[in-house]
Amino acid sequence: MTKYKFILSGGGTGGHIYPAIAIANELKLQFPDAEFLFVGAQNKMEMQKVPQAGYEIKGLWIAGLQRKLTLQNLMFPLKLATSLLESRRIIKQFKPNVVIGTGGFASGPLLQAAGGAGIPTVIQEQNSFPGITNKLLSRRANKICVAYENLERFFPKEKMVLTGNPVRQDLIDIDSKTDEAIAFYGLDPNKKTLLVLGGSLGARRLNQLIEKELPTLLSLDVQIIWQCGKLYFEEYKKHSQQNVRVVDFIERMDFVYAAADVIISRAGASSVSELCIVGKPVIFIPSPNVAEDHQTKNAQAIVDEKGAILLKESELESQFSIVFEALLKDDGKQKQLGANIKKLAKPNATKDIVAQIINLL
Repeated sequence: MTKYKFILSGGGTGGHIYPAIAIANELKLQFPDAEFLFVGAQNKMEMQKVPQAGYEIKGLWIAGLQRKLTLQNLMFPLKLATSLLESRRIIKQFKPNVVIGTGGFASGPLLQAAGGAGIPTVIQEQNSFPGITNKLLSRRANKICVAYENLERFFPKEKMVLTGNPVRQDLIDIDSKTDEAIAFYGLDPNKKTLLVLGGSLGARRLNQLIEKELPTLLSLDVQIIWQCGKLYFEEYKKHSQQNVRVVDFIERMDFVYAAADVIISRAGASSVSELCIVGKPVIFIPSPNVAEDHQTKNAQAIVDEKGAILLKESELESQFSIVFEALLKDDGKQKQLGANIKKLAKPNATKDIVAQIINLL
């Protein structure tokens, strides 16, 4: 039997890293003796998270272009050239059968080098609005796995497959973990639990909102798991108390989802895909600071199917407390939102993506 080798690249944020890890885990199930190598950007989150998941990773000296003229931008051509050379060297040494990119700066030079060496490449695009790296790579890619319809204006139609986004398999059956999760966080089983998710690095506006609304939230007799992100932890950890757990990063996502009754979240593509599988009532507060406002588009796709509530940052002052309190007091509405969002889940996404990879072997 052939011993296969796979290189995966994706990073910068959890939204690019975790899909890559999920794909690797599924490939490993199908090919237990396969070899895996991850390639990321030096000093980025993937350099810690990938080894924690049990995989080897190599770092490229690469970063994205800033929107204004900076020293970083002047260094970009040098970093890109260096990363392309290093990517060619990695591919020559490792000799992968397929190279998979899930977005982020490092996947650019790596997939470019793989395509140049005649090695099959697969892109996994999480968003309803693709980033510049994946748009450029799509010309050479063999397959493009997407999570949203109507991406023909960005990618060649004949290469696209609608698979959904890879999610952690431990989220598939969270209802059985509720008691364990409540005990893990030391929560009161008789109180409703609000989960606040700002993404792996955190979301300033979300943190400011929760800090301001904390007295009101606690007066509604809820307990809170507040993931403020590692950039903001020092600033907000002072709010930890009996009914408030402030954390920088969440290792056991299955537990926080199992414990939650209501969720407030950003609308990054991976988060939206996970929340569909989890099937709990969600208030999306999209980040307005992302390319082409794709978080709002991600959230709106769910709202259009009556599966979530959407609040723009500009509406928080006037609307948040009214909307949240109404939802908290309406069990019927909570059940309805949970059921509708769950209908949009694609729990087999990871297997479907891996099936596309296997076709290229």
